[in-house]
Amino acid sequence: MAVHIVDPLTDDRWLGLLDRHPDASVFHTRGWLAALKRTYGYHPAVYTTDQPGEALTNGVPFCTVDSWLTGRRLVSLPFADHCEPLFDDETAFTEIVEFLVHMRSTEHWKYVELRPLARSLPQSNDTCGFSPHTSFYFNAIDLTRSLDELLSSFHTASVVRKIRRAERERLVHEQGTSDRMLSYFYQLFLVTRRKHGAPPQPLIWFRNLLDCMNGAATVHVASRDGVPVASILVISFRDKVCYKYGCSDPQFANLGGTAMLFWNAIRQAKEMNATVFDLGRSDIDNPGLIAFKDKWGSMRNIIQYYRYPAKLTSKRGSRVLGRVADSAVKHVPDGLMILAGKLLYKHMG
Repeated sequence: MAVHIVDPLTDDRWLGLLDRHPDASVFHTRGWLAALKRTYGYHPAVYTTDQPGEALTNGVPFCTVDSWLTGRRLVSLPFADHCEPLFDDETAFTEIVEFLVHMRSTEHWKYVELRPLARSLPQSNDTCGFSPHTSFYFNAIDLTRSLDELLSSFHTASVVRKIRRAERERLVHEQGTSDRMLSYFYQLFLVTRRKHGAPPQPLIWFRNLLDCMNGAATVHVASRDGVPVASILVISFRDKVCYKYGCSDPQFANLGGTAMLFWNAIRQAKEMNATVFDLGRSDIDNPGLIAFKDKWGSMRNIIQYYRYPAKLTSKRGSRVLGRVADSAVKHVPDGLMILAGKLLYKHMG
């Protein structure tokens, strides 16, 4: 069984597979892939066992991250929380995996990484070669329930009361893809990233994402007296809505802006007949974020990333660099923080 490479940005057979396959997500879409290419220069490619000219029945999208800083590697997919391999036939999936293992040395990839949502790969062996590398928590809200059922599943003090507080404060909710909306979002995003001690993704990434998703990606902003206090960015695909980015001004945390935006986005998702509100991944050592997502009555499970080869690495150096970055980002001017993000994120995918 031969393996073929398809360009998902030009080959409409990829769109046909996304329309048919139940595991397709926002991260498989042409818009997400085009934004990656436009912003970071990553070139997407889909590996499939289907012959040229035939309708696609399977495929895994990848991007090559070619970095002098972090190495050349093949990732499915950069900056995606998850990217399920689209297969119904396990034989075809195994064929792709073995092909990638054999191609690694020829292409000089440091490693190949898969980020499935539900699929489990076997432990490293002669036929697979991939091994578990990193684990995350993944949360999603079941939208098949009524709005009343959803609201009753939310944490009373941390969610419901904040929604009611936002209503009493008469916070204004706006949404869209305009430069004004993006400016509000990024203004708050800088505040949040500084608080977390991490450089921000470049503004152009968000502009490209909004443009390339053709209306499927939307910025929501909560404001009080014309001052933005919280913002989220969500992406829709078929019956799924994905929360991807969120930010807020801690000075106004008591107003309930974030809770209001989530609740409004959930209600809109219900109106669109969505069945899942994807809250994305969380680092297992980030209890605050995990607790926030749990309080929305979401389902939580563990997702596993796989690499070939999966060499064990010490986290000691990462923690030291993290502390240095945290200290630096919290004290540098916005301009330097933004510049750091522009320089670093291309190497991080």
